[in-house]
Amino acid sequence: MLPEQRLLNQNTSNSANNSSALDANQLASLQQTVADYSSLQLAWASGYLAAKSEQGHNALIAPAAPAIAAKTLTILYASQTGNAKGVASKLEKSAKAAGINVVLKNIADYKAKGLKNESHLLIVASTNGEGEAPDDAIEFHEYLLGKKAPKLPNLSYSVLALGDSSYEFFCQTGKDFDERLKALGAKQVTPRLDCDVDYDSECESWTLSIVESLKDELTQASSGSANVVDLPTAGAESQYSKQNPFEAEFSLSQKITGRDSAKDVRHIEIDLGESGLTYQVGDALGVWFENDADLVADLIATLSLTGEEKIKLKVNGANQVFTLTDALTTQLEITQTAPAFVEFWAKISGDKALTEIAADKNTAREYAGEHQIIDVVKAAKTEIDPQFFVEALRKITPRLYSIASAQAEVEEEVHLTVGLVSFDANGEPRTGGASSFLANRLEEGQKVRVFVEHNDNFRLPQSDDTPVIMIGPGTGVAPFRAFMQEREARDANGDNWMLFGDQTFTQDFLYQVEWQNYLKSGLLTRMDVAFSRDQAEKVYVQDRLKEQASDVFAWLERGAHLYICGDANRMAKDVHQTLVEIIQEHGKLSAEQAEDYLKSLRSNKRYQKDVY
Repeated sequence: MLPEQRLLNQNTSNSANNSSALDANQLASLQQTVADYSSLQLAWASGYLAAKSEQGHNALIAPAAPAIAAKTLTILYASQTGNAKGVASKLEKSAKAAGINVVLKNIADYKAKGLKNESHLLIVASTNGEGEAPDDAIEFHEYLLGKKAPKLPNLSYSVLALGDSSYEFFCQTGKDFDERLKALGAKQVTPRLDCDVDYDSECESWTLSIVESLKDELTQASSGSANVVDLPTAGAESQYSKQNPFEAEFSLSQKITGRDSAKDVRHIEIDLGESGLTYQVGDALGVWFENDADLVADLIATLSLTGEEKIKLKVNGANQVFTLTDALTTQLEITQTAPAFVEFWAKISGDKALTEIAADKNTAREYAGEHQIIDVVKAAKTEIDPQFFVEALRKITPRLYSIASAQAEVEEEVHLTVGLVSFDANGEPRTGGASSFLANRLEEGQKVRVFVEHNDNFRLPQSDDTPVIMIGPGTGVAPFRAFMQEREARDANGDNWMLFGDQTFTQDFLYQVEWQNYLKSGLLTRMDVAFSRDQAEKVYVQDRLKEQASDVFAWLERGAHLYICGDANRMAKDVHQTLVEIIQEHGKLSAEQAEDYLKSLRSNKRYQKDVY
């Protein structure tokens, strides 16, 4: 029985004989207050109430420890889209609940020279693109890996790294921080944890472990001083989150590419109703989805199973029983394949061809990216226990879509621009899990579970007079539609330059009428388009940048903010290299100096990317 349950039961049983006991209303209020507390928070609250009854103060006063100085746990997060920030915030709450003094900071706001004064440091870091540090962490990363970083023999630390094993440089930023801190003489509290996209359970276990490891040392206060711990502030953030999504009403899925287009792109509208959910332009919408019933049935048949088999999965920290069909539909990822599953299935099946693929990590990663779970299974059929099979799969993770609307314009709605993932696998059609859910399987009026993922690394300038350059081919146009709606609502005077690209003018010019209206009104200062298949020689957005090189540099020199949204693997790299060449030529700089110019823009939030 938990401490608060014993206390409540005792109060209830003694209420008739004790005039100071809680009355029925007070008891109900207390039960409601602690209902969502974690075990650590319950233990902390129990001590808080005990101390309050003895001392009559408004804060928890920890006993003074005569000869031991108080220490602080510093938690830094390096987050590109918000995941690392979310993990760090939960870590902060757990540490505070255990009575630890905590300082939580965005790594961008931390003065790296202060590392030599720290005693205990935890870093939660995501990795951006091809092994790059998130925008917020660029300066800290360069300082720590540079020659000026101090020796840190008195620092105890640990690193939690977030990444995606589908990428070559998995969790690279966290690895960089961990290896460098170790080289500088710092001592690991616990080994670095590298988390894949399904990170919630691992992060929770790591948080409990690290707090338990540090609790005794960091809850002792200096002589004559008091360790004041504030209760967490309720209601500071939306009640809806990744773990507790809002069931919104699906309003619209409208195809916005032409009949003869090679692509199927949808304009999606979702009604947030009275949820109270708010978002800023640049944010993303997280969408939970269910897998296609036909795909699930095909996978089960390929495994020679019935779908009625009972399996256990851990959900929100507790084991739950599902039928295999329900688990594959609502809980497990089957449309994206991790390289680890390719290795697993090669070992289980013993298939020679698959074993050769799995033997090389790059080949396995490429193969996983082109094949869904069912394709791997069909490539090497074998019998397997259903429980063993599901334990090799990732949990479903929500897909994040750049929001294509401004709340100042659409109020309780949120708009998305979704490209339907569609391809053939050995003659069989395959579609993306979330994109086909939104494009084809949801009907108007049905519910879809969503949450807002804030992205402080993709924001309009604070000043409405600042010019912006927006580069967003294909569905990368989404956040810039939101940017324009916001700037129009704010009567912004800053110049706006849009560079859009796709395959053909007649079939793939997304939101064409809206852009033309913005040009007519004068809100959009200029627009350059690149349609790759409308002429013999393919033309892309980076080619348009080269053509307007002198103007691009002039805009940057007068303070323009530059944004890129879309494909990370090719487009974003090509655009970046083109920018280096433009800055090198028109700024009369070396290639290294041009790179430094762009780094400076990134550090000052003037060069921001939302790439995938």
